[in-house]
Amino acid sequence: MLTALKRYATPPSALAGRLSLQSLIFASGDGTFLAGSAVFFTLVVGLSLGQVGIGLTIAAIASFVVAVPMGKLVDRFGPKRMWSLSAVVQGALFCVWPFIDSFPEYVALAVAMEVAGTLGGTAHGAYVIDVLPPSERVESRAYMYSALNVGFSVGAFIGGGAIAFGTDVLRWAPALSAVLFLANSVAILRLPDASHDVRTSEPRAKPEGIPAIRNRAWIAVTAFTGVMWTNQVLLHTVIPVWLVTETDAPKVLVAILFGTNTVMCIVLPRLASRGIHDISTALRAVRFSMVFFVLTCLITLATHETVGWLTIVLFFLGHIVLTWAELFLSASGWTLEAELMDPRRRGDYQGVSELGGTLGRFWAPAVYGFLAMQWGAFGWLTIAGIVVAGGVGLHAAAHAARRYLEQHVPADVLADARAGSPDPEDEATTGPPSMLGPDSPLPESTGDLIR
Repeated sequence: MLTALKRYATPPSALAGRLSLQSLIFASGDGTFLAGSAVFFTLVVGLSLGQVGIGLTIAAIASFVVAVPMGKLVDRFGPKRMWSLSAVVQGALFCVWPFIDSFPEYVALAVAMEVAGTLGGTAHGAYVIDVLPPSERVESRAYMYSALNVGFSVGAFIGGGAIAFGTDVLRWAPALSAVLFLANSVAILRLPDASHDVRTSEPRAKPEGIPAIRNRAWIAVTAFTGVMWTNQVLLHTVIPVWLVTETDAPKVLVAILFGTNTVMCIVLPRLASRGIHDISTALRAVRFSMVFFVLTCLITLATHETVGWLTIVLFFLGHIVLTWAELFLSASGWTLEAELMDPRRRGDYQGVSELGGTLGRFWAPAVYGFLAMQWGAFGWLTIAGIVVAGGVGLHAAAHAARRYLEQHVPADVLADARAGSPDPEDEATTGPPSMLGPDSPLPESTGDLIR
C-alpha cells in the first residue's frame, strides 16, 4: 500500500517534476496575492467593491484584445523566452502594488498585470505541449495540476496570514509575491529549451501554416470548452450564494466545501487522467464531465426542499461530483489541445483559445445566477441543458478540427508531432545551444491558469 502511494506521488519523469516545481512556485506567488486581493484593494488602496469590479472587467477586456497578438509573439520569439519575459514583468509589477492609491492607477496596473499574464499563459501552454513527449503529456500535466493546487493552497495560507496581521503587513504582501515570481523565473530558466526555442544562425522565419483565427473549428472547440468550464461558476459563485440564501445549511459549510475541492484537486488529477491519450478517449472524459455537471445541478436543486443534515450531506455530494466534472474536463483538455493544434503555430493557437474560451464562459455568472435564483428548479435544469449542449457541440467541433488539420497540415508534420521530439532531459544533459551560448534567454517565469 505504501509503495503504491509513493509511486502515485512520484512525478512521471524528471522533467515533469521540474515543471511541477515551477507550477508550485508560481501558484504560491499568485495565490499569496489573490487570497488577500479583495481586502488589499478595499482597505489598502481605498477602492469600493464596485470600482474593483470595474477594474477587473477592464483588465479582462484587455486580455481578450491582446490574446491573439500574444500568441503570435510566442511563435515568433519562442515560448520559453516569452514565458520568461512575462514572469519578469509580473514580478516587477507586484512591486508597484504597495504604492497604488487611486482608481486610475489601480486600473492601469491591473491591465498591465493581465496583459503580462496573458503572454505568460499563452507561452506556458505552448511550451508544455512542445517539450513533453506525447506518451507522458497527460499524466505529467495531471501531476503539474496537483502541484498547482498545492501552491495555491500555500499562497492562500500566506495571504490569509497577511490579512490577520493588519493593513500595514498586507500593504507589503505583494513584495513576497514578487520574490516568488523571481524564484519562479529562475526555475524556468533551468528548464530545457523546447524545440521551438532552439535558435540557429538563421533569422527565425514566420511560422508556416494558416493562422489559427481562420480555423473556425478550433474556435468552436475552445468556445464549447469554455461552456464546459462554467462548472467553475457553479463552484465559486452560484452554489455558495444558493447555499447561503436558499437553504438552511450553515454558512461555514462554504469554506469546508472549498477545502474538499482543493484536496481532491491535489490528490486525484492523475487518477482522472488515466487512459486519456487521443481524441476519442478525451471526448469520453468530456462525457463523464458533462454527466457529473448535470448530477450536480440535480443534487443542488434538491437542497431547496431538504433540511438539517440531509442538506449538508447533499452539498458535500454535489461538491464531490462537481469536482470530478472539473478533473475529467481538465484531463480531456490537455489531450484535445495537443491533438487539435497545428504543431507549427502552437502559440497562435493558444492565443486564439483565449478568445474562444472567453466567449464560451464570460456570460455564465450573470446567466447562471439569474436562472438559479429566479427560476428555481427549472433554472437548474436549464443550466444542465446548457452544458449538455456545450458537450455535444464540443464533440462535433473536435471532429471538425481534426479534419481541418488533416486537410491543411502536411501528414509528416502531424506524424512528427504525435511521435514527439527527442527527450528534453537528454538535451539538458548536453545543453541545448541557447542555454550554453551567448543567446541565452531572458530570466523567466509564470504558469497557466490554468495553468
